[in-house]
Amino acid sequence: ESLTRWGLIQRRPERNLVNNLIRDLQVKTASVDSAAAALSGGNQQKLVIGKWLARQPKVLLLDEPTRGVDVGAKAQVHQLVRKLARDGIAALVISSELPELLALCDRIVVLRTGRIVGELPGPQARQEEILQMALPDGRPLVKGKGSA
Repeated sequence: ESLTRWGLIQRRPERNLVNNLIRDLQVKTASVDSAAAALSGGNQQKLVIGKWLARQPKVLLLDEPTRGVDVGAKAQVHQLVRKLARDGIAALVISSELPELLALCDRIVVLRTGRIVGELPGPQARQEEILQMALPDGRPLVKGKGSA
């Protein structure tokens, strides 16, 4: 069902789409008419992703998708990204959180000063490998006390 007719937004299809996205993405809101600013950070993030999904993309670019959200919302966003991948939507995830990359990515590309310096298969990648690639050439990783 189209959201517009003769260039004008049709309220009923718009409301149906919003209600479906709120349900599918588990956005916690008092009402469909609540302002986005009144939602928690995690629900705001899911709302933004929902707006993108309404356009039926083939690829999503997610830059720091869980920055500033609580642990529960982070888990929900991760679950959503994995579901989108299963549904055939590609997700390019940019994150400074290595555990997030390891949890979400099939392939991890490491950049340093704007250049690709390495590529790892996500499921086999280790944080230490990623950090070693990201550090300037020849610079060793600093090991904590008691580590070999």
